[in-house]
Formats: sequence, C-alpha cells, structure tokens
Amino acid sequence: MIMQEKINELLKKREEARLSGGQKRIDKQHSQGKFTARERILMFLDEGSFEEFDMFVTHRCTNFGLEKEKFLTDGVITGYGTVNGRLVYVYSQDFTVFGGSLSESVANKICKVMDQAMKVGAPLIGFNDSGGARIQEGVNSLAGYAEIFQRNILASGVVPQISAIFGPCAGGAVYSPALTDFIMMTKNTSYMFVTGPKVVKTVTNEDVTVEDLGGASVHASKSGVAHFAVENEEEGIAMLRQLISYLPSNNMEEPPYQPTEDPINRLEDALNSIIPDNPNKPYDVKEVIHGIVDNGEFLEIQQNYAPNIVVGFARFNGMSVGIVANQPKYLAGVLDINSSRKGARFVRFCDAFNIPIVTLVDVPGFLPGTGQEYGGIILHGAKLLYAYGECTVPKVTVILRKNYGGAYCVMSSKHLRGDINYAWPTAEIAVMGGKGAVEILMGREIKAIEDPQKQAEFIAEKETEYRDAFANPYVAAKYGYIDDVIEPRNTRFRVIRALESLKNKRLENPAKKHDNLPL
Repeated sequence: MIMQEKINELLKKREEARLSGGQKRIDKQHSQGKFTARERILMFLDEGSFEEFDMFVTHRCTNFGLEKEKFLTDGVITGYGTVNGRLVYVYSQDFTVFGGSLSESVANKICKVMDQAMKVGAPLIGFNDSGGARIQEGVNSLAGYAEIFQRNILASGVVPQISAIFGPCAGGAVYSPALTDFIMMTKNTSYMFVTGPKVVKTVTNEDVTVEDLGGASVHASKSGVAHFAVENEEEGIAMLRQLISYLPSNNMEEPPYQPTEDPINRLEDALNSIIPDNPNKPYDVKEVIHGIVDNGEFLEIQQNYAPNIVVGFARFNGMSVGIVANQPKYLAGVLDINSSRKGARFVRFCDAFNIPIVTLVDVPGFLPGTGQEYGGIILHGAKLLYAYGECTVPKVTVILRKNYGGAYCVMSSKHLRGDINYAWPTAEIAVMGGKGAVEILMGREIKAIEDPQKQAEFIAEKETEYRDAFANPYVAAKYGYIDDVIEPRNTRFRVIRALESLKNKRLENPAKKHDNLPL
C-alpha cells in the first residue's frame, strides 16, 4: 500500500510537471500561434521516443520573493529521442514558466544534455522561446549563459547544432544560437536582437518595430543570421527533420545514405540547351541542380540571403552532398561580401561533417566598387578561398559557363585541391571577359579609330577573337586543370561516378593548434 501511495505521488508530480506554468499560460501560448515547449519536442521526435531528463528540477533562488513561486522543470524541457530512428538530444525553453527565462537550474539542465550529446556523438537541437536572463538570479544567470556558450564552442564541428527560434531571443541569449550551425526562425512569432527597440530609441533615436529590428524576414534576407524563415512551427519542425536527414550524427561518421530509385544514368536533355547563346543573358542555376540530383530534391540554405550564390543539401545516388552554385539570375552570379561569407560558412560545415561538395560554377568575378572594398571584400572573399583550400572532403566541380579572374581560383579550382573538375562545352575560363580584355589589350588601336561605327565593329571582332582563343574550356583542359569536358545532359551520371570514386579519399592538413581564418 505504501508503494502505491509513492507511485501515486510520482504520477501526480509528473502531471504537475507536464502542466508547466499552468493551463492559463498554456492557453495564452496557443493563442499567440505558438506550441508549448513539450509539444514542440513531441512533434519533432519520433512518436514515443522521448526520454526526459530533470523533470523535477526547480530553481534555488530566494531573492525578490521567488522562493514562493516554483514550477517543476523550471522553464526548460530537456532529454533525448530519435528522428527517423537516429538519436538526437533536445532542449526546449518553456515560456509558460517565468517567460522561459534562464536561471542557474535551467542552464544546468541545458548543459547536461549538451554534455551528453558530446559524450555519445549525437546532434543537439535547441528550441528557443525565452525572455532572457532571470533578473532575480543576477550573475548566476549570466554565468549560466557563459557555460552554455563554452559548450557550443567545444561542440562546434563535433556534433551538428541546430537552433529553432520559435519566440523571443534577445540580449546575451542570441549568442548561443549564433554559435550553432543552423538557425531557424518563425515569421511573426520570433525575433532576435542584442538590444530591443526601446534601447535603440534611447541610444540612437531610431524608431523601429520588433519585427523590423529582429524578425525572421530581416534575419533571413538582410543580416544572414537566420538560415531558414518558416511560416509556422509545423513547417519548421518538418524542415528540421528533413535537415537532419542529410547530416551525420557526428564528425566521425559518414553522412547517412538514403536508397533511391532515380537512375544513375538518367539523362537530363534540357541541360543541353539551358545556357543562353547570349553570354550576358541569365538563367536559373536551380534548374540545373534540380535536374541532376536525386528526385529533384534540394534543401536550400539561406534562400533569401545573398541569392547570387546558392547553397544547400541534396543527394546523388543516395549520397548526401553539399551543393554550392553561382546564381546568374542575381547580380550575374558575381561574388561579393555576403555571398563569399555565405559560401565559406557552408563549405566549412560540410568539411567538418564529412559531406562531399559539388560546386557548379558560373561566375564573372568579384563585385567591384567602393562599397565592397571599404566593406572588406578582400578579407571576405579570402574566406571562401580559404574554406575551399582547407577542405579535405571529396570536391567535384562543374564549370557551366563563366569562370573569370580570381573567382576561377576561388570556386573549387584544381589548384585548391579540387578532386575532379569538369566543364561544359559552354565554359569560358579566362582572366576576364572579352570586352574588358579587348579594352586593355587593344586600347591604343581602339582610340585610333575615330569613326564610332568602325570602332564598335573592331571591338566586336576582337572580342570574338579573344573568346575563340581563350574563353573556352580547352585551354584549361590542355594543362590538366579540367579533367574532362562533358555533355551537359550527362552531368548527373558523371558527378555520381566521380563521387563514388572518391568515397575512400584520405587527405589531412598539416598538424596545428587551429587555423587563422581571415575574419
């Protein structure tokens, strides 16, 4: 009988913990279009797989009357479960308990699952929905943040870390997501900023709304902080599960394999005519991507930020692969500050987690102008160069059209240890475009022709000569810088064969404490 009483007490406490801050606060959460912390975890994980840690933890603060108000779990739900049968660790901040604020106890709970994820080599996913530090706990709360940051740093490149911002995330709280690999935000219900609108108004006299300062759309398109901006939490959770399907559990594993019925030798005839005859006319590189990957499935990262470069995950014959592609549809696919940073970050993630990289090249060079130079394009462009040069995973490159100047070197060239480099017959590999080259090489002759019509004809003639002589893949192929010139419709088959040949690639960089990436 005593045992039954103890069991009943246990069940009662479990029910109390599941209610978090109470039904009234749960209802308010729902009224704002948000799920509760526990609901998010249960939606994200495989059904019945969640194992919770520290359900009975409460805060230990006695300041400002806080000792009179205690809730089981204390503002965060933590534990582990599976996604498509694969182990993951999770924490989910509970806004119904003290606004999800971070106490010493909350920090300890989060640190415990982070330590456990590192110990067993499993991804860590955090659902952020918090008002920030618990002010009543003072420096203990700040110390808790720093403990989390330290673990984010140590876990970087060891296990995948993903942050889902499904509510407020402000002040010091933003730096933990910033240290993770991917950040997802929900439109209209989440925001991130270091200082809020009131402080901004006081310090700079700017009037700005929460949404315009740190909403999902802002961070997904202007700042580049967010990798995904989703309409609602259901869409976000589905996308999180999809993202994880491309990633290994840790840096010692190979990426997961997913069988496919898409034939290896499928020909994509449309690719033979996708490059316009006019070299200045754009096309959509995503059509190339969808045409060559398994089942046309491509998970794009940072879709609305620096759209002149496209990055994301796909599969080739079941193999998980990272894709980097210049986008001629935007700024002619030119490399600038933002696209260089975006590409570099993605390449380094893939390298850290053993994910092969396929690079599709159509780049006229780096964007000129004072804005770029004053903003440090030299350093930022070097990041992409550095990322490719440092990278030791299999690298397959396909040059589709333009590949000019320094951008030729940067975009996974043979000289940066590109493993297999192909080119389409439409590839133009040169120091610069025909027009610029002719103006430099034939400047005196052009100035000597006074008749504007004859001058234009002369320039056009010399441009054609230059393009015929240099703007083709065969000069580079002659030196072995291109391994083969391939028919566009065969690209899928050739890329898959290349990736399969590189499965056992082994390459190590020189031993060092760490590198000094240009920042």
